Amino acid sequence: MSASSDQTASRFTVPEVTARKGGTPLVTLTAYTAPMARLLDPHVDILLVGDSVGMVLYGMDTTLSVDLTMMINHAKAVMRGSRQACVVVDMPFGTYEESPQQAFQNAARLMRETGCAAVKLEGGEEMAETVSFLTKRGIPVMGHVGLMPQQVQALGGFKAQGKDDQSAHQVIEDATAIAGAGAFSLVIEGVMEPVARKVTEIVKIPTIGIGASPACDGQVLVTEDILGLFAAFKPKFVKRYTDLSDDVSNAVASYAEEVRQRQFPDADHCFGMTQKNT
Repeated sequence: MSASSDQTASRFTVPEVTARKGGTPLVTLTAYTAPMARLLDPHVDILLVGDSVGMVLYGMDTTLSVDLTMMINHAKAVMRGSRQACVVVDMPFGTYEESPQQAFQNAARLMRETGCAAVKLEGGEEMAETVSFLTKRGIPVMGHVGLMPQQVQALGGFKAQGKDDQSAHQVIEDATAIAGAGAFSLVIEGVMEPVARKVTEIVKIPTIGIGASPACDGQVLVTEDILGLFAAFKPKFVKRYTDLSDDVSNAVASYAEEVRQRQFPDADHCFGMTQKNT
C-alpha cells in the first residue's frame, strides 16, 4: 500500500460523519493552507476548504470571484497538511449551477486532483436534482442552506434567514430536499435558532451549524475568525477564543526595530560569524 493510500485509510470518513447524527457533535473548522491544516488536524473531525478563502486570504468582498483552480490549489495544500480529518471542499460559484452534468465534471475534477473526501455546494430545492445526480455517481455531497454567501447579491447582503414564517418554511423545505437527495450532511448558516433546531430534528443526516443552533449535530467556524486574524467584520455568531492579531503585530514591530538598529541578524543567526565581528 502506498503512503498516500495509508493517509487516506486513516482519515475520518464520510460514513463516519453520517453515523454521528445525534451523537457527539462534529467539530469543523475551515483551512486553506498546509501549516494551518497541520495545526487543526488533531482537534477536528472535518476540515472545510471553504470558498471563504477569497475573503479571508485574498481580501475579496464576497466569495463570488473564487474559481475552481483556486479551490483545487488550496485543497491540495490542506490535504498535504492533514492526516486524519475528513476534508470537504466548497464548489465555487458558477461551477455547478448550470446543470448536473456541469456539477459532476467540476466535482470529479476537484476530487480527482485533490484527493478530498467530499464537496460542498450551496442551494436548496433547486439544487436537489444536482445533489442526487452527484451522489448516485459516487461524489459525496455536503449541503448548505439558510444564509448562502454565494447568493449574497440576491439576498441583499449577509442577512439571517428564517425570521418570518415564509422564510422559515423555505429553509425547512430546502433542508429536507437536500437531505432527501442524498447529501451526507448539511451546513445550516445564519438561521434563526428555532428553525435550525427544527431542521436538525427533521432531517436524518447530521446538521452542522454556523450561526444556527446548539442543537445542531456539529458546528463550523472560520478559523481566522476564532483566532482574531480576520478583522474585516465579526459576525454575531463568531466567538474569538484568542486574539493573535496583537501578537503578530508586536512580533513584527520587534523585528522591524532590531533590523533598523542592526541588532538582527546577530552571530547566532549568521553562518561563520563570531561575536567579535559584530
